[in-house]
Amino acid sequence: MRISITVFALLLWILFSADRVPARTSEAYVTLLYGDEFLLGVRVLGKSIRDTGSTKDMVVLVSDGVSDYAKKLLQADGWMVEKISLLANPNQIRPKRFWGVYTKLKIFNMTNYKKVVYLDADTIVIKSIEDLFKCGRFCANLKHSERLNSGVMVVEPSEKVFKDMMSKVNTLPSYTGGDQGFLNSYYTGFASAHVFDPNLSWDVVNSRPVPEMERLSTLYNADVGLYMLANKWMVEEKELRVIHYTLGPLKPWDWWTAWLLKPVDIWQNVREKLKESLPGTGGGRNPSEQLLVKFLYIFPCLICITFLLVTFLQVHWDWSTAFCRTSICDCIRHLFYKYRTSSGFPAYSSVGVASSSINSNQQFSSGAHTKLPAYLGGMSVLFCFMAAAISFGLAFVVVPRQVMPWTGLLLVYEWTFTLFFIIFGGYLHLIYQWGKTTENQSIALSSSTESSDYDSGKGHQRQASNCDKALWFYGMGMALLAIAVPSVPILLGITALFAKLGLMVGAGLLLASFMTYASEHLAIRAFIRGREDRDQPRTRNLCLIC
Repeated sequence: MRISITVFALLLWILFSADRVPARTSEAYVTLLYGDEFLLGVRVLGKSIRDTGSTKDMVVLVSDGVSDYAKKLLQADGWMVEKISLLANPNQIRPKRFWGVYTKLKIFNMTNYKKVVYLDADTIVIKSIEDLFKCGRFCANLKHSERLNSGVMVVEPSEKVFKDMMSKVNTLPSYTGGDQGFLNSYYTGFASAHVFDPNLSWDVVNSRPVPEMERLSTLYNADVGLYMLANKWMVEEKELRVIHYTLGPLKPWDWWTAWLLKPVDIWQNVREKLKESLPGTGGGRNPSEQLLVKFLYIFPCLICITFLLVTFLQVHWDWSTAFCRTSICDCIRHLFYKYRTSSGFPAYSSVGVASSSINSNQQFSSGAHTKLPAYLGGMSVLFCFMAAAISFGLAFVVVPRQVMPWTGLLLVYEWTFTLFFIIFGGYLHLIYQWGKTTENQSIALSSSTESSDYDSGKGHQRQASNCDKALWFYGMGMALLAIAVPSVPILLGITALFAKLGLMVGAGLLLASFMTYASEHLAIRAFIRGREDRDQPRTRNLCLIC
């Protein structure tokens, strides 16, 4: 009886152990991960492999720079995680990011597998690539001036080959300063190797001598960099098997890349289908960033709501107090004045809200008008562009890189507009205070006799009517033009990178011209208001220059 119970328990343990530890196959897909930055890329790569119906092992070789959480997430996604130590790069002249790239050579020593297909973390599988396991001992794609690319390789692991490589890493040159250059030196004559034929039957493959080297078609390593040049693939798009996002900083998981490169849509579609392997990881989300993203959304909105609420209360309070202090006769004169002028704007200055900065300078050039500082316009234009650059730079820094494209774009716009409003609005307020502190000079008022009758209601009328309109007009104009910069190519259906950048530059020049005019005009307007309010106590609200 005891023996039966022991055997039964042993069988249960074997059964449950088999569920916990996936059975290994003789062939595998392999990738490398040096740090958490490429984690999302590996997740999407694994999802794309499984979507083709493959049941072969997926192995990710991770170094010390990968966090424990990342390892757990990859295991939950179905990857077999193997920890490895980095191989130092023997080349003294190399990019800093190439320090540990020679670690890729360790795939040649994965002798527990008969054949491995290596894929960089910035690749994605579009169709089944199981036929790559028919390749010879070494297969790669030929490009970049007849040099092999190590982003997609088929390797027959061999301890002998690996040891031979390790004995030559210090002697063989590398034109890239990394593993790809070394492999080009190691596999001499690769450019003349035969092209791999995936249509050969397994019987033919098993009956022929195993080729030492074979070249892969571009279908197995479609370079986004080449797509960018021609706005199309070099092969039939419907036949593509693997896309390789090779453009340096333009990786598909960075939100801004989707707004520049059309092929990123394919990668993003696979990302959105990622399951919630661990809590909060569905769709490629990062749980540690979710709270930050919510804060980034809400905080600028709270600032705007607070500003609008305080301004609304301030304006209505000023109207109510002004009405209490004003006699019935003043109100009648005020209504009569509005009827006569047929305008909501008081004639308090020769420079109204609709006057241009050029006309303003001409009007104020005479001795009978307020003298403006000669450098006010140029200084305001310079500060406006500095404020825009600082606002955009800070917004770009605070937004996480790997959020969804729409999320990243909306957050950058939201924070750029908010920061620009605060910085440039504060500058206009300083210009207003500067105008109030300058020496008293004559201010040209309208020559109409009605203006003197209107002085009794001038303060609160200005604050409630035309104080906001010019500021909001120029502010909304700059905002709409800023939104139009990346939107114009999308609305016109332009997908070519250079054409897209050209349209964006054109829209950017239009935005810059408008900003130049608006910044100069608003600064002059703020200075004149300060001069006019020098001897008129007036309650200020958050409208900065009003």
